[in-house]
Amino acid sequence: MIAVLDAPSNLGLRPPREGHEPGVRRLARALRGHGIVGRLKADDAGRVDPPPYAFGPDHGTGYLNGPGIADYTERLAARVGEILDRGDFPVVLGGDCGILLGPMLALRRRGAYGLAHLDGHDDYSPRRDPSAVAGRLTAGGAALGLATGRGPAALTGIEGLGPYVREEDVAHIGVQREPEDFELFDLDAFEASRVRRFPIEYIREHGADSAAEGAREHLEAAPIEGFWIHLDVDILDKSVMPAVDSPNPDGLSFEELTSVLRTLVKSPRALGLHIAIYDPELDPDGVAGAGLTETIVAAFS
Repeated sequence: MIAVLDAPSNLGLRPPREGHEPGVRRLARALRGHGIVGRLKADDAGRVDPPPYAFGPDHGTGYLNGPGIADYTERLAARVGEILDRGDFPVVLGGDCGILLGPMLALRRRGAYGLAHLDGHDDYSPRRDPSAVAGRLTAGGAALGLATGRGPAALTGIEGLGPYVREEDVAHIGVQREPEDFELFDLDAFEASRVRRFPIEYIREHGADSAAEGAREHLEAAPIEGFWIHLDVDILDKSVMPAVDSPNPDGLSFEELTSVLRTLVKSPRALGLHIAIYDPELDPDGVAGAGLTETIVAAFS
């Protein structure tokens, strides 16, 4: 049975403006407002509340809200673990991408697991000049790097279990590049990694279905016990999903994403899914949220 769990953490993002918390904390409430729990015929697993958002830097971890993220990762992992223990399929409503650490820690406590990472960014490449944002690195923009062991031990090695997933047990779908990415990030690091990659260029040439099937085949062939699915909705094109902090000029359609998700969740080795980055504050008429909800529901149909 599907179990819907709210993880309304925005700790991994910078404030969109001075003194204002990122609006992704309202993602879960918005999708519930579109009826996602009932439409999935899911069990309501409640919510895991994050600690308060801290606007100042944290020089101990180097990451904005670093101590809070570490605490939240452990508590979210515990709740995801409880859902998995009873044999249910968690659908976690985030949140920013930093919530990835919770489910991956939950799985790492059990053994070796993989990850299908659906995202318009790689969330792996390090900044070229981290000193420019000292104490204000964001877990939301580095979630895959942190999950694969790149970063401070306070985030990457909780309980001595890092990395939570090996690079070779990750399949990444949907990354696209913009000019500022080359200026700000060392993109060669991602290209040199052992992550199996299906970038937007691959999708345009071979189709979204081919990317999804390739990712599923990679994960089903890996020496792992199952895999988690990470969905950052900025994998969608900005024409259908403008309500994100970094709208995608060359992303997927709702139909393409539905197909990708359906292929992945049908795998007998798929264990759970989380949804991140949709910001209801940027979607005043709710159209993008309604489309996203329809996509998730259709993927499980």
